[in-house]
Amino acid sequence: MTKPSAPITQDVHTIPRKLPEGGKVNLVGLTRDQLRDVLIEAGTPEKQAKMRVGQIWQWIYHWGVRDFAQMTNLAKDYRAMLVERFEITVPEIVSKQVSMDGTRKYLLKIAGGHEVEAVYIPEENRGTLCISSQVGCTLTCSFCHTGTQKLVRNLTAGEIVGQVMVARDDLEEWPEQNTPKNETRLVSNVVLMGMGEPLYNFENVRDAMQVVMDGEGLSLSRRRITLSTSGVVPEIAKTAEEIGCLLAISFHATTDEVRDKLVPINKKWNIETLLNALRDYPRLSNSERITFEYVMLKGVNDSDEDARRLVKLIRGIPAKINLIPFNEWPGAPYERSDWERIESFADIIYKAGYASPIRTPRGEDIMAACGQLKSATERARKSRAEIQAEAGL
Repeated sequence: MTKPSAPITQDVHTIPRKLPEGGKVNLVGLTRDQLRDVLIEAGTPEKQAKMRVGQIWQWIYHWGVRDFAQMTNLAKDYRAMLVERFEITVPEIVSKQVSMDGTRKYLLKIAGGHEVEAVYIPEENRGTLCISSQVGCTLTCSFCHTGTQKLVRNLTAGEIVGQVMVARDDLEEWPEQNTPKNETRLVSNVVLMGMGEPLYNFENVRDAMQVVMDGEGLSLSRRRITLSTSGVVPEIAKTAEEIGCLLAISFHATTDEVRDKLVPINKKWNIETLLNALRDYPRLSNSERITFEYVMLKGVNDSDEDARRLVKLIRGIPAKINLIPFNEWPGAPYERSDWERIESFADIIYKAGYASPIRTPRGEDIMAACGQLKSATERARKSRAEIQAEAGL
């Protein structure tokens, strides 16, 4: 299996905010400071810039307005300038599939004609939106369908924030003016668990989450946001300090030998190195605990010995373990663990004092479950033999 590449730099793999040949600047995804800077560059007096940022911010992120003409507390000549210099653009829904369990999967088109997927999962007291951070993925995790798709590029901050806005459009969640405030949030939680490795696109993910967490707009608290990483160790402390959201680790194995095959980034930062980096995260981010994601693969990582080893490895780290029954996809080189085996594994973890919920698969009928996302234009099927060979099996 090929060795994972070095961290991806934004200037190489992310399209610029400003389009070539004098194109308009997209305001979606700009932080408050960035928005202030582009407004001043466009001629807004510095003394007015903070007020203008607040006004535009509320229109875009609280009311969901995409038309500058509707921003009625701005003067007509100022709105004309905004139309000339800027745009409010979000990804386009190419298709939407709705599962029998209510899960919605969106295929979204972004700049350059590329496509990514986002998934909305409704639950009794909340709704979770799973969003992508890259087109494709560079990590080639052998159990993950997305990992069979090559990395195309990083998403911009605007394309990441735009996924949240598109979901709110589809769910008709934007508030109506002059009506009582509705505290019910359909998109109440965001998880960066879609396509891509978020920490290989750190700056754009950080800026996007600053926008999503801003209290005067989309207003999701950092405790409602979970970032899932396969273990990009150098970025973990930065995530605690500059984002401060909850952290989930795609762990999936209890020995380096097995994790090297399942999660190849382990060859760069092994289990011991990863766990050492995680021990300070709850303190640095003021988070209660770290979530360890563990996909259950029949005969690979699901023994009682694995469960006992897992408990020993994470000792001292405030944690819960999410056990994920493997979600199969065409050509997958693995099978889901038997239910009795999953329950036995969970029982050992629970008796050791850790929460060990078994995740209920959602959206399997529309290939929207964990590890199944892959943009439609990149779905060329590899043979099972080819996938197994790449996985080193």
